[in-house]
Amino acid sequence: MTFFSILCALLIEQLKPLRADNQIYGGIKRLATQIESWFNAGETANGRLGWFLMMAILMLPTAIIYGILKHYNIFLAFGWNVLIVYLTLGFRHYSHYFTSIQFALNSGDEAGARRLLAEWTKLDTVGMDSTEIARIAVEKSLVTTHRNVFGVFFWFLMPLGPACAVMYRVSEYLARAWNEPDHMRNEAFGRFAARAFYWLDWIPVRLTAIAFAVVGNFEDSVYAWRNFASRWADESKGIILAAGGGAMGVRLGTPVENAPQLLPADAATVDFSESDADVLPGEEPNVRALQSTVGLVWRALLLWMALLLLLSGAVWLG
Repeated sequence: MTFFSILCALLIEQLKPLRADNQIYGGIKRLATQIESWFNAGETANGRLGWFLMMAILMLPTAIIYGILKHYNIFLAFGWNVLIVYLTLGFRHYSHYFTSIQFALNSGDEAGARRLLAEWTKLDTVGMDSTEIARIAVEKSLVTTHRNVFGVFFWFLMPLGPACAVMYRVSEYLARAWNEPDHMRNEAFGRFAARAFYWLDWIPVRLTAIAFAVVGNFEDSVYAWRNFASRWADESKGIILAAGGGAMGVRLGTPVENAPQLLPADAATVDFSESDADVLPGEEPNVRALQSTVGLVWRALLLWMALLLLLSGAVWLG
C-alpha cells in the first residue's frame, strides 16, 4: 500500500500541483507563529516545548484517523495515505520557477532569470551573471527536492506512515521559520527545532546523496561528498550539493574569499584555491547544468520508486 500511495500522490501532483501558498500550509504557518508568540521567552527549553506541542497537534490527529480508517476499511486508509502524501510532497511546488529560469537563460534573458530567481529565493539578484544564476538555481533545486520529496519518502516508510511524513515536513518548516527570519536569528528559541530537523534528516540526506551517486557519476559524486561536503556551513546541504554536483560533473558552491552577502545559505563556503580546483570534479555551472539537474532528479526519483516497489513486494510476499 505504501508504494501505491506514493505513486498515486505523485500522479495526482503531476496533474494538479498543490500551490505552495495553499490554505493548509497557511494554517500551519499561522499555528507555528502563534506557538512561537506563546512560548518564546528566549530559552531553548521554550522552543523544545513549542516544537513538541506543534508536533502533537498535527501528528496525533493524522495517526488516529489513519488507525481508525485502517481498522474499518483498508481502502479508506489508502485514500488517507494518498491525501497526506499529496499534502506533504512538494515535487511541483517550485518547479515552475526552475523551468522558467531555464527557459529565460536559454533565450538569453538574464534580466528575466534574475527576476524569477529573486522571487523564488527571496534574494537580491542584481548583478548576477548567468553562471551565478545557474549555480543558485541548481543548489536550490537539489536541496528543495530532497526535503520536499526524498525525505518525505523515507519517513512515510516508518511505522506511523502518514504521521511521520507530517512530522518531517513540519520539522523542516520549523527549522526555517524559527531560525532564518531576521527577528529569530541567533535566538535560543529556534535551536531545538534546528537540531531536531538535523537528526530527523540525518539518514534521509545520506540516502539521497547515495541515490544521486548511483544514477550519476558515481566516482566523482562520492569523491566530492567525502572531500568537500564538510566545507559547507550546513552539513546536510553540503552532502546534498557535493554529491549532486559531483554526480552531474558540476562545481557547486562559492569561494569564501569572493562570496557576496547576497548568496543563500545553500551556497557552499568552499575555498576554491588553485590546488583545490585541480582536484574538485566538474566544471562551472552553466545553462546545461539546469537540464542536467532535471535528469538527475528524475533518475533519482525512479530509483527510489523502484526500491519502494521491491520493498513493498517483499513485504507482500512475506
